[in-house]
Amino acid sequence: MAGRPAELESLTDQLRRAINDSGLTRYRIAQETGIDESALAKFYNGKRGLSMEALNALGKCLELKIELGRKPKRQKGK
Repeated sequence: MAGRPAELESLTDQLRRAINDSGLTRYRIAQETGIDESALAKFYNGKRGLSMEALNALGKCLELKIELGRKPKRQKGK
């Protein structure tokens, strides 16, 4: 797409980075969120996704918030 930065970090990559940067072990995160430790490890290693419920718990545990880099443009007439 025109005007988009060449490299946008995916949301899952941002979550993996947040897990890494949190200073918490994956075991501790699993305990605090109720996410199965093996499921969290598979997510962290890019082998599987997580449910919305698990993602919400992960975001709460890591005290994450979503910030938009820019406001999407609306198409006229639609």
